Amino acid sequence: MSVLRLRASLLSRGASGLGRALRPEGCSCPGPEKGVPWTRGRRYSVNAPEQDRRRDAGQVELLEVLEARVRQLQTEYVSEVTVNRVEVAPVRMGNQKDLQALGLVEDRAKGDSGSAAQPVGKAPSRWVEKLSQEKSDLHKRQQDLEVRLKNQTFYESMIKKREKAILSRKSKVKFIKQIPSTEKEKATKRRPQNNLSQESFINKEELLTQSKTDFDDLNPFMPEMSKHSRKQVFLLACLECLLSMNRLTEANQLFFSYSNHKKGRGKLLTLPMYNCLLKAWAKQGFLDQISTLFYMMNESGLTPDLVSYASALECMGRVNADLVIIKSCLNQMAQQGLSPESLFQGLVLPRQERMMVLKAVQKVEPSFSPSLACSSRNTISPLLKDFYSKKPVSYPKLPLSLSELQNCFQQQLQLESAMTISIDSVDNKPLTSQNHLARDHLKDLKSQWEEALMKTFKETKIHMSKQKQQASLFPFLCLLKNKDYVDLMLQALFNLPPHGDSLIHLVMDLGMKVYNKNLIQMKMKPFVLDELKRKYMNYLHLLAKDTQLDSYLPREHWEALESETTICSDFFIQEKVWPDVVLVQLGTQLVEIMVQSIHMPTNLFSSQAEKKLIPVLYHVYSFLSVKQIGFIKPHPSFSQLVADAACTKLTFDSSVMPMLCPPMPWISPHFGAYILHPTKLMRCLDGTVQHQQLLESCPKQNLHAVLDALNQLGSCAWKVNQPVLDLIISIFNSKGSKKLDVPPPLSEAPVPPSYQLSKDASSSEKAKLRREIAQCHKTAREMYSLRTDALYKLSIAHHLRDQIFWFPHNMDFRGRTYPCPPHFNHLGSDMTRAILLFAEGKPLGPNGLDWLKIHLINLTGLKKKESLQARLAYANEILEDILDSADNPLTGRKWWMDVDEPWQALACCMEIARAVRSPDPEAYISHFPIHQDGSCNGLQHYAALGRDVIGATSVNLMPCDVPQDVYSVVAQMVEELRKRDAAAGRSIAQVLEGFISRKLVKQTVMTVVYGVTYYGGRLQIEKRLKELDMFPKESVWEASFYISQLVFSSLSEMFSGTREIQDWLTKSAHFISKSGSTVQWVTPLGLPIIQPYHKSQKIVIPGSLQSLCLMSCSDVSQKPNTLKQKNAFPPNFIHSLDSTHMMLTALHCHKQGLTFVSVHDCFWTHACTVDCMNKICREQFVNLHSQPILNELSKYLVQKYCSGFLSRDSLSSSEKLMLKTLSHVPERGDFDLQNVKQSTYFFS
Repeated sequence: MSVLRLRASLLSRGASGLGRALRPEGCSCPGPEKGVPWTRGRRYSVNAPEQDRRRDAGQVELLEVLEARVRQLQTEYVSEVTVNRVEVAPVRMGNQKDLQALGLVEDRAKGDSGSAAQPVGKAPSRWVEKLSQEKSDLHKRQQDLEVRLKNQTFYESMIKKREKAILSRKSKVKFIKQIPSTEKEKATKRRPQNNLSQESFINKEELLTQSKTDFDDLNPFMPEMSKHSRKQVFLLACLECLLSMNRLTEANQLFFSYSNHKKGRGKLLTLPMYNCLLKAWAKQGFLDQISTLFYMMNESGLTPDLVSYASALECMGRVNADLVIIKSCLNQMAQQGLSPESLFQGLVLPRQERMMVLKAVQKVEPSFSPSLACSSRNTISPLLKDFYSKKPVSYPKLPLSLSELQNCFQQQLQLESAMTISIDSVDNKPLTSQNHLARDHLKDLKSQWEEALMKTFKETKIHMSKQKQQASLFPFLCLLKNKDYVDLMLQALFNLPPHGDSLIHLVMDLGMKVYNKNLIQMKMKPFVLDELKRKYMNYLHLLAKDTQLDSYLPREHWEALESETTICSDFFIQEKVWPDVVLVQLGTQLVEIMVQSIHMPTNLFSSQAEKKLIPVLYHVYSFLSVKQIGFIKPHPSFSQLVADAACTKLTFDSSVMPMLCPPMPWISPHFGAYILHPTKLMRCLDGTVQHQQLLESCPKQNLHAVLDALNQLGSCAWKVNQPVLDLIISIFNSKGSKKLDVPPPLSEAPVPPSYQLSKDASSSEKAKLRREIAQCHKTAREMYSLRTDALYKLSIAHHLRDQIFWFPHNMDFRGRTYPCPPHFNHLGSDMTRAILLFAEGKPLGPNGLDWLKIHLINLTGLKKKESLQARLAYANEILEDILDSADNPLTGRKWWMDVDEPWQALACCMEIARAVRSPDPEAYISHFPIHQDGSCNGLQHYAALGRDVIGATSVNLMPCDVPQDVYSVVAQMVEELRKRDAAAGRSIAQVLEGFISRKLVKQTVMTVVYGVTYYGGRLQIEKRLKELDMFPKESVWEASFYISQLVFSSLSEMFSGTREIQDWLTKSAHFISKSGSTVQWVTPLGLPIIQPYHKSQKIVIPGSLQSLCLMSCSDVSQKPNTLKQKNAFPPNFIHSLDSTHMMLTALHCHKQGLTFVSVHDCFWTHACTVDCMNKICREQFVNLHSQPILNELSKYLVQKYCSGFLSRDSLSSSEKLMLKTLSHVPERGDFDLQNVKQSTYFFS
């Protein structure tokens, strides 16, 4: 291989270059001038003969080294070494005497023709020494290899001896009655092939049942297997992909191509790979293949699991296997501590597989019957015993008839089947001739690009198909039709922003689109889709207003429908998420095809017959901080062409749109939300698997309350507030408004300054120009992002302006809920919330109009410190301004524009105007949502946990006449401490006189509950101080440090219980993560939670464009990140409590017939039901915190993380400290939780 490296160096540098590099010491040749660096373009005054001598000397020396290396390789025992011929320019014989005079060459006539040419009169050069060293190192490596081979031979001989011993013992034991050989042969001939395989399963399985236990004592001496995690993940994905296309033979061939132990490839095979083949062969009823795989598993040292045995028993049930074979399989399970019951409780089997497994088990144990799952009416949480036990209950209906809901379902099914939808853009402008011409050019180019992409894609597939018996991307390129891949690539092209997109984001997006489309196609198989349609149509009887059924929760009703069908929703548990490695490689392949195939003329308007083509996409690099990021950027000509075409259509994936029918109810971690599109119950970063595994291992009844709450949130129907939408669109199309937070178009972006500078411009002037240009480009990118985001929101709202729609919900790992559609939802900005109304309207009733007025004043932010009565009085005082805003929003007094939430305030003004002008305001049907917001909700939970009287009063847990403002109280305490220090002569306290305000401390106080540190708090205050023009800049750092100390000390005084609980949670997480575990807990509703913070792992995936680096911080194989684990535990725990409170409120509101949605700690309902929702909200908060939350958490942590060493007699000091910390729950104060029920401003 050294010869090959030298050859490469020779070809790249030239012989003369290598001559200089290989020149031995003592060679007299002039070097560079002193003080002048070596550069490629520098010339030196050396005469021609001397140049010739140097070049020839270098060539001769190179030949000598190469010949010596060749002879060394030929004399040593090295297998498969190929020495390539090195082309060197011939040595000119006229200079031979000059070379001999220099001592670089020996007269060949005098020397041995077979010996190496040595320099005359010189000691061996450093290259000879290097070759000798290499030979010595090779000899050592050969000796080490011989020792390893001897050890391995010893291990193999031990195994073979033990196998022979087992065989000899087994030959003496008869598990079945012996059949005479002649009769057995006849029976074998008559028996089908599957029965032959049954006999082989007995022999191989019985042999290896004991082989594992007999060889256990050899495991410590076996050579350690190398890990091939990335290859294994990719190989497993390839097998699953082939099996999903029913290419079982190809999957089997691929599997066995990696089972060759002699080549070391068998180590790549893992238990999940065996299991996926076992399940496939089981469905076909090939028991001989099952027995072969079991034999190979045991031979590889792998232990079958429940999935393995379920597949074997399923196959035995299908072929009606002999009793002895089934009994042998069950005995092997028993030896591993597995019972038949565990097959039905530990696995979620599709109905048909379950029946086959049960058939096989009952053949051995006729009386066996798997225990029934716990009743859906039972729940472990004591918080909801009354909710699930009291019946009968009449749950609310939707404001639509059965036929209307069925039509909605058909529309949604059609939308998801198409996977994409094109809608009209609200950014409409009158078209010019230039626009029409650009559209024609773009249409022609698009058809050319389709052909080019199709051609390149087919060629790529043909090339990959030739890679037989090797895991490759070829199966993933066969999942869809060729046109589907081309359409996805074109969609990605037209979605690229003018400044491009990062390569990693683009490839992941393309990979996920292929995955989603393939999964949707699988769900659209007739036997699945027809059953799904039938069940959903029956499910709508629970929701329609003209049906009688109303005594079930959505989840309960769907489960009842499941029990009546032959194909259950467990079909969807077979969804296999592709690993990041596959998504990246697949997306990279598609991007490479795009870059290679898509071209356009340099000048579209040229009349020349032959136009020069340029690539449309370019791969460039950019810097994000200090990291170099690969970008795919469109050519400016393409971006300009798209802009000139002024396309009036926007294309979206169906999964980002609100649903046109009620969402599928969540009944398990695998099933819910969209009809066809895959949706995670618990959203997480790509590659994070521990959350899903935790949910799957959780008892089903523990998740019922969480699933029911998500179903309740998703069942709320919405419609668009058309007058407000039209007003926003008009401002959007007239250059936007910074005051109203409507983004302007890119034409309003700042123009970069001229790139031209005078010749005598200084370096500082050049640097200033670069900064200005960079800032202009940054502003343009930000404006593009904001404008596009608003365009998407408004266009989707405009598309749905005459329809009713729904937002399916899921949650994060803490239990916080979110709507699945990302662009248009009620968690959006002020503009988005203003155009949303409840689809169901309810009369205002006696207090509804008052709540509308109070809600309007809350939106303005003008009377935060005033009572509700004062806010209502203020609304009545300015009623004339309210009505003027509703009637003349853009031409009147424009009172609504000068408030905190202008668009929601305007929508509320319009609703109040319609209500007060109606004949009977109490009978006015209102669709307007009213908000009730928690008062610093995180601190409310801390105060309730610690029963802290002072803290509870500060965050409105105690009844008060006016709302308490914790930020103003902290600012006042900080000011008092500052005055004391200033009087004592502290200079920084004197500098801060007149600068302490509520705004200065608000962010730090707000984020204390989320675990902000002293350092983070100081940075927040520093940022606020820099915004003060009058504050001396030289004192910012000292002042921020000083104020942060005062803020934290004030909070510790006000919320003493809060600080103790925070410290206890932080210390507990520190000890847990230091012990090598991640922090886990269970919410009061039974939701299991695990923090996904691990040490970062870098995965580099090579590609032809560039190597992509995936950073994963959630890989369970990595150690926990102690810093993140301990800092995140307090805020995550509080988030899990506020989500629990919200879910309890949602369920009880649903039971009372209220419309309820939430934005975390902000609850929405109709104006007429605000009082009822407030009552439920307070009752459930008291109900939640009446539970021993911290004591239960302590017991859980001790049991989970200390049970391993509690049984030991002696504990280490760290174990004792960990046990003491986890067991010591902070003491509580004397606050009475019942006061919350009378607190007006708890949520207001």
